[in-house]
Amino acid sequence: MPEVSDDASAAVGGRRASPTAAAPKAKAPSRVRMSAAQRREQLIATGRQLFAERGFDATSIEEVAARAKVSKPVVYEHFGGKEGLYAVVVDREVRALLDRITTALTAGHPRELLEQAALALLTYIEEETSGFRVLVRESPLMSGTATFSSVMNDVAHQVEHILGAEYKSRGYDPKLAELYSQALVGMVALTGRWWLEVRKPRKETVAAHLVNLAWNGLSHLEAKPTLITARRS
Repeated sequence: MPEVSDDASAAVGGRRASPTAAAPKAKAPSRVRMSAAQRREQLIATGRQLFAERGFDATSIEEVAARAKVSKPVVYEHFGGKEGLYAVVVDREVRALLDRITTALTAGHPRELLEQAALALLTYIEEETSGFRVLVRESPLMSGTATFSSVMNDVAHQVEHILGAEYKSRGYDPKLAELYSQALVGMVALTGRWWLEVRKPRKETVAAHLVNLAWNGLSHLEAKPTLITARRS
């Protein structure tokens, strides 16, 4: 009896089995390639967050690149180094804070202007916490970038013009407006740094108390104040 081949036996009683077809491989998701402008914005946002968390000195280009998932040369290509990235981040925050405060100063009455300035700063701290942390941290020596102090100086100069006119109408020496404007803005700025950490009471309450102290103090100014210790001597 002739031998039956394996092929023949497989065909007996039915169709010949065909080899199982390999399942098509799923395509790996392709990375979306950013434009140069998009990559730059991503690096600025990454640097802003790291500078806020760690400060300039403790932040490295390696960390920026790792968090942005790029290579170090990409960061150097856009900013030339850590100093360049920091300068861009700080410059943006300076302009954002100054624009916010100056835009808020719309009222004509000095007390309302104080309220608007205080609320504008506290709102910036509340909404742009990382940006404010970048500004109030110490900037690198010889960086040439603007700082939180420079922003407050700009605001103080605006307040100085307002106070100068008010002082003149009340018979005070308008030359002292510069001194008082620095004192007022400094009071608000330092309180803002404190509120950055504690976040209570509510910003409206903080602003109201700041204005209460500033306005009632201004309302009862002595024309020629002297120190009590000097009076006793």
